[in-house]
Amino acid sequence: MGSLIDIAKRLTVLKLSQKVPEYRRFLYNQVKENRSKLIGIYGGRGVGKTTLMVQLLKELNLPPSKALFISCDHPAFSEFSLFNLLEEYASLGGKYVFIDEIHKVKDFESHLKSAYDFLNLKIFFSGSSAVYLNNPDFMRRFSMFKLPILSFREFIELSTGVTLSAFSLEEIINNHEDISFEIVKSLHDKKILELFEEYKIHGAYPFFFEDPEKFLDRLSASIDMAVSSDIAFLYSVNPEKVQLIKKLLVTICVSKPLELSVENLASLIGISKATLYKYIEYLSRADLVIHVQHEAKRFRAVRKPDKLYLANTNLLNALCLEKEKGTERETFFASVVNYQHRLNYVDKGDFLVDEKLIFEIGGKNKTFRQIKNIENSYLAIDGIEVGAGNKIPLWLFGFIY
Repeated sequence: MGSLIDIAKRLTVLKLSQKVPEYRRFLYNQVKENRSKLIGIYGGRGVGKTTLMVQLLKELNLPPSKALFISCDHPAFSEFSLFNLLEEYASLGGKYVFIDEIHKVKDFESHLKSAYDFLNLKIFFSGSSAVYLNNPDFMRRFSMFKLPILSFREFIELSTGVTLSAFSLEEIINNHEDISFEIVKSLHDKKILELFEEYKIHGAYPFFFEDPEKFLDRLSASIDMAVSSDIAFLYSVNPEKVQLIKKLLVTICVSKPLELSVENLASLIGISKATLYKYIEYLSRADLVIHVQHEAKRFRAVRKPDKLYLANTNLLNALCLEKEKGTERETFFASVVNYQHRLNYVDKGDFLVDEKLIFEIGGKNKTFRQIKNIENSYLAIDGIEVGAGNKIPLWLFGFIY
């Protein structure tokens, strides 16, 4: 086991020598200042979990004898006891351990629980969103942070170097005219709507900035790994079923969100309804789709179709040869609002947010006709820089985090 620690130390030195982006995601300080012994960062592939951990490791500025980085998808760590490694490292005076891709370790929860109970180590770990952490005993001990895709705000900061504030949904609703005016003004010669079009195509993943030319290839590889590796490994899905899950993703592309009756979808793909629901659940957990139910389904078994969206507009652009403008707008709204808020859909309007706010999404010519006389109802409008009254620019929802 000593040799494994030596390997981990050598890999830590290599990791520290690699160049990492200077830009820090909005969660960075929250994770850094958290006092828990065990801190988990989970999220979809490509959102920057590893980068965030390496940034934290570099800031500690400690030698590998005190701070260790373990990548669980490295061949050296394919068959090892995580707890034994941590125990030995603690006995040698180690203080911090960063564990990347922890979902690759069998029964990692019990290893971490034992480390929490018996070892004097501070542990940061990252894992796929597809990992389902539902053990209450486990959750009590940990601080868990979900790292979502880049927000539109973060994309602008990375693209222009201009520092911008985030706003709560409540602040956006109550004060959107002043907020959007200030943002537009602060961008000087950059056009907010032009940046928004760019964001929808390639702005959701930080790796775009590393090599814009290779963005689509990397995104395709990332989707493939999320299905073929993460979902297949975590839920024991065999290879031919993996192909069906990929087919499901593309089928979501070619249908409008509300045309996806479970019966139609199941027969299109050639699987049972029960299996389909299972696959949708896997894809939701892996941050590849957003599953929105009709609000009446909260109370009773209402026969209403579910709305299925790809998890962000970049996926929509990468997977769909032709995309509906309306679907793209709704996908954007769902992708950013879904991070901190509960979404359902309703008969009048497109989304019910947190069971109290109704949003209709549309282009410049969209009117209040569909949500007329409905309390707490708003239009989220594409193609406008600044709104008025209950008409809010769609891009501004990209400033929620």
